This record gives sequence, C-alpha cells and structure tokens, in this order.
Amino acid sequence: TDRQRERESGRGQREGSVGPQIRGGLSVKMLVKEYRICMPLTVKEYQVGQLYMISKHSNLESRGGEGVQVIANEPLYDPQHGQGQFTAKTIYLSSKLPHWFHVFIPRIFYIREKAWNYYPYTITEYTCPFMPTFSVKIETQFEDNNGSNSNVFNRVATPSEDICYIDIVSDMYPEHRYKESEDPRTFRSEKTGRGPLTDGWRETCNPIMCSYKLVEVRSQVYGLQSRVEQIIQRNIRDILLMGHREAFAWIDEWIDMTVEDVRRYERDSQRETNQKVSSAGLSGTEVTRGPQSEKPNLFRSGSVRDEGETEPAPERRGASSKERSHSQQ
Repeated sequence: TDRQRERESGRGQREGSVGPQIRGGLSVKMLVKEYRICMPLTVKEYQVGQLYMISKHSNLESRGGEGVQVIANEPLYDPQHGQGQFTAKTIYLSSKLPHWFHVFIPRIFYIREKAWNYYPYTITEYTCPFMPTFSVKIETQFEDNNGSNSNVFNRVATPSEDICYIDIVSDMYPEHRYKESEDPRTFRSEKTGRGPLTDGWRETCNPIMCSYKLVEVRSQVYGLQSRVEQIIQRNIRDILLMGHREAFAWIDEWIDMTVEDVRRYERDSQRETNQKVSSAGLSGTEVTRGPQSEKPNLFRSGSVRDEGETEPAPERRGASSKERSHSQQ
C-alpha cells in the first residue's frame, strides 16, 4: 500500500549518497551542519522525555489558526534497526514567517514532516509543497556521552567548522520565549534533584547524554536562497535549544512515565491538537489525505558544499570562551 511504501522509504535514506544532487542539469546545493546538544539525562530517560516534550509543545503551539496536525502515527519494522514508529504531520506556521516571505506563499502556509523513529536513531524530513526544490533532513543519534564522539554516524566525519555545540545553559535564548521556570540556571528537579546547571556543566555532569543531529538543507529558491537558508539555520538552532531546555524543565512531569505511558499521552495530545487545527478551518487540504507515496530524496552521507563555496560556522550566541573553545575542537 501507499502507507507501507511510505513507512519503508525511510530505509533508503540510511544508504546515503555522495555529492549534490543534479536535477534538470542544475546542481542542488545542500547545507550541512552537525548539532550536538547535551542533556543531564540518560539516553533511556530521554526516549520518554523527548516524546513528552514534542507532544506537549505541539499542543501548546496549536492555537490561533496554526499548529500541528498528525496524519499518521503507527509502528513499523526495519531489518537493521528493529521496531520503530513512523509519523507524518502537517505543520501550519504562517505567522512565524517574516513579512516579506508572505509575498511568495499562500495565505495558509504549511510544511510536511515525516519521521522514522528507531530510537536511539531517527530520521526526520521536512518538505514544502510550495517550494518543491526545498527540503530539510535531520538524522539523529543519541548516545550516553558529552558530545565527544567525533564520528557518531560512522561515515566521513563532519568537518569541525560544520559542528555546532548547543548549550542549554550558556547559549542565548529568544527573549520572547524565556520563562524563569524553564531556565536551567535556576531550575531544580524535585523528583531527581538535578539542576541548577552552571557553566561548564558538560564536563562534570552525571548522568549526561548527547543528541547528535546531522542537518542537511537542500534549497534552490531563486532570488531568495540566502535569506531562506539563514532563516532555516537560525530557526533549527533555536528550536533545538528551546526543545531541549523544555524537556529538562518538564522532567518532573514525565520522569515516572514508561514508554507505554508516554505513547498514550502522545495519542491523547494528538487528538487534541488535531481538533484545534480542524476547528480553525485548516483541515481539508491535500495533506490530510495521508502521507505521499513517493520516496524521500537521498542526501549525501558526509559534509558537502558546492565547489568554491564557503560558509561561516554558525554563530555561538552567548557562549562562554571555554564553550567556544570546546566547539572548535
């Protein structure tokens, strides 16, 4: 069936491809960054914490005619990674785009998310029906260390200039999203006793785990490419920082849950968010019919740039001199 082919299509992304893709005689540029985000948790704990955080955050963000619509959430099996979970979502986010961008897009703007979760390894892909030459792929590996694995994906190692450490403590946070109750510098978990965290916490914290995220952006938007790329990289970094801070700050809400518990919470939350989206009149678009059957595009399996192209390392906003030194190692 189309749904079965869609679930299995994630498998091809692990096989990798080398170099930029060629479409219609044009080289499609791919921007690559490897983000490393540490948490004062174990990988086993974060399996529950991540699912809880995503569900709660999606529910909180679904309001005012925007939000997350869940199209599919079902188990799957992969010969290499075993049991997993496939999800497909539609994310409505018109108001989160800059004003100048609305000239080029419809009034109701959305992106599609497809994810293959074989925890502790996952693949997530984002596409936009209004920009067919644009996509983002995030390949994630979770490990119980402080970001010290130099080649976690067992391929050509990501160049140091393309590695960005995100620190939930010292990196600057979007002011309009700041909540003192979610600040790792002041938060202390009543159930686990973890926190507050201080500068340099990654060197001494126990337990500690790291989310390694290889982010590949494919973009060919004529006249808007550099602007689109800047928005994407900035938002990916801010979303990762915000999500991981929330997961830690909400630890007392989920630490006692099992995977089965959080899956039930996830299903209940998804019904609620879908109802919010439907009541706002956003349902009924073509994406509500289910995932598309075409396979996701393959990306290269290392760090690739166009020939002669240079790109500055992402800004280390608010990091201490010690953290900046660590990120360059």
